[in-house]
Amino acid sequence: MSRVGKKEIIIPSKTSVAYNDRELVVKGEKGTLKRTIHPAVELAIEGDKISVTIDQEDRKTRSIQGLTRSLVANMVDGVSKGFEKTLEIHGIGYRAEMKGKSIVLNLGYSHPIDFPMPEGISATVDKNNVIKVMGIDKEKVGQTAASIRKLRVPEPYKGKGIKYAEEHIQRKAGKTGTK
Repeated sequence: MSRVGKKEIIIPSKTSVAYNDRELVVKGEKGTLKRTIHPAVELAIEGDKISVTIDQEDRKTRSIQGLTRSLVANMVDGVSKGFEKTLEIHGIGYRAEMKGKSIVLNLGYSHPIDFPMPEGISATVDKNNVIKVMGIDKEKVGQTAASIRKLRVPEPYKGKGIKYAEEHIQRKAGKTGTK
Protein backbone atom coordinates (compact mmCIF):
# COMPACT_ATOMS: atom_id res chain seq x y z
CA MET A 1 0.00 0.00 0.00
CA SER A 2 1.19 3.52 -0.75
CA ARG A 3 2.68 5.30 2.27
CA VAL A 4 1.16 8.63 1.23
CA GLY A 5 -2.10 7.05 0.07
CA LYS A 6 -2.93 5.31 3.34
CA LYS A 7 -2.74 8.50 5.43
CA GLU A 8 -6.15 9.90 6.30
CA ILE A 9 -7.11 13.49 5.47
CA ILE A 10 -8.56 15.53 8.34
CA ILE A 11 -11.45 17.81 7.31
CA PRO A 12 -11.41 21.21 9.10
CA SER A 13 -14.54 22.30 10.97
CA LYS A 14 -15.77 24.93 8.46
CA THR A 15 -15.20 22.71 5.39
CA SER A 16 -17.80 20.43 3.78
CA VAL A 17 -17.03 17.52 1.45
CA ALA A 18 -19.48 15.80 -0.94
CA TYR A 19 -18.68 12.76 -3.11
CA ASN A 20 -21.18 11.47 -5.72
CA ASP A 21 -20.62 9.63 -9.05
CA ARG A 22 -16.81 10.04 -8.99
CA GLU A 23 -17.21 13.82 -8.51
CA LEU A 24 -15.66 15.30 -5.36
CA VAL A 25 -16.84 18.77 -4.26
CA VAL A 26 -15.04 20.55 -1.41
CA LYS A 27 -16.54 23.78 -0.01
CA GLY A 28 -14.84 26.03 2.51
CA GLU A 29 -14.39 29.60 3.70
CA LYS A 30 -12.38 30.66 0.64
CA GLY A 31 -14.41 28.94 -2.12
CA THR A 32 -15.38 25.69 -3.83
CA LEU A 33 -13.26 23.15 -5.74
CA LYS A 34 -14.42 20.20 -7.88
CA ARG A 35 -12.45 17.20 -9.19
CA THR A 36 -13.26 13.91 -10.92
CA ILE A 37 -11.72 10.94 -9.08
CA HIS A 38 -9.90 8.15 -10.98
CA PRO A 39 -11.91 4.87 -11.23
CA ALA A 40 -9.06 2.78 -9.73
CA VAL A 41 -9.50 4.40 -6.29
CA GLU A 42 -12.42 4.89 -3.94
CA LEU A 43 -12.98 7.62 -1.35
CA ALA A 44 -14.54 6.92 2.02
CA ILE A 45 -15.78 9.87 4.10
CA GLU A 46 -16.32 9.03 7.79
CA GLY A 47 -17.06 11.96 10.07
CA ASP A 48 -14.22 14.46 9.74
CA LYS A 49 -11.81 12.12 7.90
CA ILE A 50 -11.34 11.08 4.26
CA SER A 51 -9.53 7.87 3.36
CA VAL A 52 -8.45 6.72 -0.11
CA THR A 53 -8.71 2.97 -0.76
CA ILE A 54 -7.87 0.72 -3.72
CA ASP A 55 -9.22 -2.64 -4.92
CA GLN A 56 -6.13 -4.22 -6.48
CA GLU A 57 -2.53 -4.09 -5.22
CA ASP A 58 -0.30 -3.29 -8.18
CA ARG A 59 2.31 -0.59 -8.69
CA LYS A 60 0.21 1.70 -10.92
CA THR A 61 -2.86 1.57 -8.66
CA ARG A 62 -0.78 2.31 -5.55
CA SER A 63 0.74 5.35 -7.28
CA ILE A 64 -2.73 6.57 -8.30
CA GLN A 65 -3.82 6.14 -4.67
CA GLY A 66 -0.99 8.37 -3.42
CA LEU A 67 -1.63 10.95 -6.13
CA THR A 68 -5.37 11.06 -5.38
CA ARG A 69 -4.72 11.45 -1.66
CA SER A 70 -2.36 14.38 -2.31
CA LEU A 71 -4.81 16.07 -4.70
CA VAL A 72 -7.73 15.73 -2.24
CA ALA A 73 -5.57 17.00 0.65
CA ASN A 74 -4.55 20.02 -1.46
CA MET A 75 -8.22 20.72 -2.23
CA VAL A 76 -9.12 20.64 1.49
CA ASP A 77 -6.15 22.87 2.40
CA GLY A 78 -6.92 25.27 -0.46
CA VAL A 79 -10.54 25.98 0.48
CA SER A 80 -9.65 26.41 4.16
CA LYS A 81 -6.25 28.23 4.08
CA GLY A 82 -5.41 28.97 0.44
CA PHE A 83 -2.02 28.85 -1.31
CA GLU A 84 0.56 31.52 -2.08
CA LYS A 85 3.73 31.75 -4.19
CA THR A 86 6.14 34.67 -3.93
CA LEU A 87 8.27 35.87 -6.85
CA GLU A 88 11.11 38.39 -6.73
CA ILE A 89 12.27 40.59 -9.62
CA HIS A 90 16.01 41.44 -9.79
CA GLY A 91 17.62 43.82 -12.27
CA ILE A 92 18.13 47.50 -12.96
CA GLY A 93 14.85 48.99 -14.21
CA TYR A 94 12.93 45.71 -13.81
CA ARG A 95 9.60 46.31 -12.07
CA ALA A 96 5.96 45.28 -11.89
CA GLU A 97 2.67 47.03 -11.16
CA MET A 98 -0.97 45.99 -10.91
CA LYS A 99 -3.44 47.38 -13.46
CA GLY A 100 -6.90 46.02 -12.69
CA LYS A 101 -6.82 42.21 -12.93
CA SER A 102 -3.44 42.06 -14.69
CA ILE A 103 0.22 42.69 -13.94
CA VAL A 104 2.29 45.02 -16.14
CA LEU A 105 5.96 43.95 -16.12
CA ASN A 106 8.96 45.96 -17.34
CA LEU A 107 11.71 43.35 -17.77
CA GLY A 108 14.28 44.99 -20.03
CA TYR A 109 12.46 44.30 -23.28
CA SER A 110 11.53 47.10 -25.69
CA HIS A 111 7.92 46.92 -24.49
CA PRO A 112 6.08 46.32 -21.20
CA ILE A 113 4.45 42.89 -20.79
CA ASP A 114 0.77 42.74 -19.77
CA PHE A 115 0.10 39.45 -17.89
CA PRO A 116 -3.65 38.86 -17.23
CA MET A 117 -4.45 36.81 -14.12
CA PRO A 118 -6.43 33.58 -14.68
CA GLU A 119 -9.88 33.10 -13.17
CA GLY A 120 -9.70 32.32 -9.44
CA ILE A 121 -6.15 33.66 -9.02
CA SER A 122 -5.23 37.01 -7.49
CA ALA A 123 -1.90 38.79 -7.13
CA THR A 124 -0.36 41.69 -5.29
CA VAL A 125 2.81 43.68 -6.04
CA ASP A 126 4.93 45.01 -3.15
CA LYS A 127 7.77 47.54 -3.59
CA ASN A 128 7.63 47.16 -7.42
CA ASN A 129 9.71 43.96 -7.28
CA VAL A 130 7.85 41.36 -5.17
CA ILE A 131 4.85 39.56 -6.67
CA LYS A 132 2.58 37.39 -4.51
CA VAL A 133 0.30 34.98 -6.41
CA MET A 134 -2.63 33.67 -4.32
CA GLY A 135 -5.56 31.30 -4.84
CA ILE A 136 -7.35 28.19 -3.59
CA ASP A 137 -6.23 25.80 -6.37
CA LYS A 138 -2.59 24.78 -5.80
CA GLU A 139 -2.10 23.71 -9.42
CA LYS A 140 -3.33 27.06 -10.82
CA VAL A 141 -1.24 29.07 -8.34
CA GLY A 142 1.91 27.12 -9.24
CA GLN A 143 1.26 27.29 -12.98
CA THR A 144 0.59 31.04 -12.87
CA ALA A 145 3.78 31.66 -10.88
CA ALA A 146 5.75 29.51 -13.33
CA SER A 147 4.29 31.41 -16.30
CA ILE A 148 5.29 34.75 -14.77
CA ARG A 149 8.80 33.43 -14.02
CA LYS A 150 9.14 32.19 -17.60
CA LEU A 151 8.81 35.77 -18.93
CA ARG A 152 12.42 36.47 -17.77
CA VAL A 153 14.21 33.46 -16.27
CA PRO A 154 17.10 34.48 -13.97
CA GLU A 155 20.45 34.35 -15.71
CA PRO A 156 23.48 32.88 -13.89
CA TYR A 157 26.01 35.74 -14.35
CA LYS A 158 24.29 38.74 -12.76
CA GLY A 159 21.14 37.03 -11.41
CA LYS A 160 18.82 39.35 -13.36
CA GLY A 161 15.29 38.08 -13.92
CA ILE A 162 12.28 36.73 -12.01
CA LYS A 163 12.88 34.05 -9.38
CA TYR A 164 10.91 32.33 -6.63
CA ALA A 165 11.52 33.86 -3.18
CA GLU A 166 12.99 30.61 -1.80
CA GLU A 167 15.00 29.84 -4.97
CA HIS A 168 18.80 30.13 -4.99
CA ILE A 169 20.43 31.06 -8.31
CA GLN A 170 23.76 29.30 -8.85
CA ARG A 171 26.07 32.09 -9.97
CA LYS A 172 28.85 31.66 -12.55
CA ALA A 173 32.11 33.59 -12.83
CA GLY A 174 32.39 35.84 -15.86
CA LYS A 175 35.27 36.01 -18.32
CA THR A 176 38.63 37.12 -17.01
CA GLY A 177 41.43 38.80 -18.96
CA THR A 178 44.69 36.87 -19.45
CA LYS A 179 48.20 38.03 -20.36
